[in-house]
Amino acid sequence: MDILLTGGAGFVGTAVARRLTAEGHRVRVLDALLPAVHGAGSRPDLPAGVEFQRGDVRDRAAVELALDGVTAVCHQAAMVGLGLDLNDAPEYAGCNDLGTAVLLAAMARRGVRDLVLAGSMVVYGEGRYRCAEHGEVAPGPRRVADLTAGQFEPPCPVCGAALRPGLVGEDAPTDPRNVYAVTKLAQEQLAAAWARACGGRVLTLRYHNVYGPGMPRDTPYAGVASLFRSALARGEAPRVFEDGGQRRDFVHVADVAGANLVALAAVSGRPEGSSRVYNVGSGDPRTVGAMAGALAAATGGPSPVVTGEFRLGDVRHVTADSTRLRRELGWRPQVGFADGMAEFAAAPQRGAVPTARA
Repeated sequence: MDILLTGGAGFVGTAVARRLTAEGHRVRVLDALLPAVHGAGSRPDLPAGVEFQRGDVRDRAAVELALDGVTAVCHQAAMVGLGLDLNDAPEYAGCNDLGTAVLLAAMARRGVRDLVLAGSMVVYGEGRYRCAEHGEVAPGPRRVADLTAGQFEPPCPVCGAALRPGLVGEDAPTDPRNVYAVTKLAQEQLAAAWARACGGRVLTLRYHNVYGPGMPRDTPYAGVASLFRSALARGEAPRVFEDGGQRRDFVHVADVAGANLVALAAVSGRPEGSSRVYNVGSGDPRTVGAMAGALAAATGGPSPVVTGEFRLGDVRHVTADSTRLRRELGWRPQVGFADGMAEFAAAPQRGAVPTARA
């Protein structure tokens, strides 16, 4: 298969490129090498045989050139993380939504009809919760006053009682609660509209908390695992927000690459005009505090410090039900939590990137 891999020089994209080439696919990478992700003057570390084209998915000419001769697109290019503040909103919307729209329009013109899209669990907002009296409920946004008082668990919106978190499936309502989440949901909706309009086929992989070798260091746009790993590399204790009890599903980047492989193999067999969503998680939820502790122990670094700080755009618990991906596409995660964290603790990270705006 001839595959265009957008964002293929990034953390996840590089892992996907390695897996695809190892399976014999021909891969062309389109990546803008944005300084916020790659630093200044960086060179992509791509497998032998991968064709690299530097260009931005918002650039119609660059995208048209990159699509020449390909049969499928694996769209990883995006600005990720919560960012610094709302001043980042235009860049998120531009990179994620305008970039996706430019890519989809070019695919329609060029007759490329198969798309695998990198989605995110952030589209769910808070995960699934159950109240002992009222059953499954959807808590509202957390309030600053509650968070400031250290009341981090969302209460039942009906009776105010404590809730029990559970796994969230793909059919759960979406409820994006920060700018990044809104742009990721818009990507999915743009792709679904594209598929209906031109007879395309799209499979969206909603990644949960991806970690592993090659994560960037010292950047506010990285995931929490990278932030903790960066702190430990500096000899500092990881700073854990809230009380450390936030539940997440940490999935190794090698398993995410495997999910992209099986999705690309399956997408051409889907009905024309169709879209389908899959959660990509390990199925082994852990707390953020436990993850920080595992990394600290593996590196021999200082123990995590629980700060009580919070970010209003964060959710308390969101963990995946990846049964659909396992059942329909035969995917299985291969890297367990303990082994993955031990490997990550010893693995090199990408170089530091600037945190200040120009």
